[in-house]
Amino acid sequence: MDRKITALRIQKRNPQRVNVYLDGEFAFGLARIVAAWLQVGQSLSPEKITELQSQDRQEVAYQQALRFIQYRPRTQNEIRQKLLKNEVPEPVITYVLERLQRTGLINDQHFAENWIENRSDLRPRSRYALAHELKQRGVAPEIIDSSLSKVDDYEMAYRAACKQYRKYSNFDWQTYRQKMYGFLGRRGFNYEVSNAAATQVWEEKHGSMPDSVLPEEPYKDYIESEDEEVNS
Repeated sequence: MDRKITALRIQKRNPQRVNVYLDGEFAFGLARIVAAWLQVGQSLSPEKITELQSQDRQEVAYQQALRFIQYRPRTQNEIRQKLLKNEVPEPVITYVLERLQRTGLINDQHFAENWIENRSDLRPRSRYALAHELKQRGVAPEIIDSSLSKVDDYEMAYRAACKQYRKYSNFDWQTYRQKMYGFLGRRGFNYEVSNAAATQVWEEKHGSMPDSVLPEEPYKDYIESEDEEVNS
């Protein structure tokens, strides 16, 4: 049985939503964009009411996703997990993700490339560490592989060592080596890469090679001996 719209009132607490009254009684609320075409006196069939409420659920979830990505870019998986936490049904999540992709607001390939570029500039890490970070955010393996194809571990380790050197500049070679190996190890670099980068930075800053470039202890001991955070 059709029902007639007897009033449309903007909600006081949320001006982006409209209260719909049918046959003189409050029936449901809708997002303004969903209710935009409704008019007082219009008749709605049960099927149309169901359709409107479905569209409203989609719009509410879409707005939740927009708020979530306004602070920083997100991956599809991050948005999915956020909406699942808000108890959004899977079909609605699929709709939201497809809509965000169509409008270019999410793109995992771009996310991965920008993530790597940002890390390279601010906090250089190894390919392994970068892959792990992207995997944690739900980026697909094939996207991770393609995004890391041009990343050079030695270049990244050298950048990281250059940035970190000022903290170790007053140490002798043995202390410098221990701390720099630990720092680079926690950034995911192996011994060969860490040794080469640490030695090159020392040579550039001091104008000569250190007396020894070989560690006296296993490399893992250097990594475990430091208490600096990996995000430093």
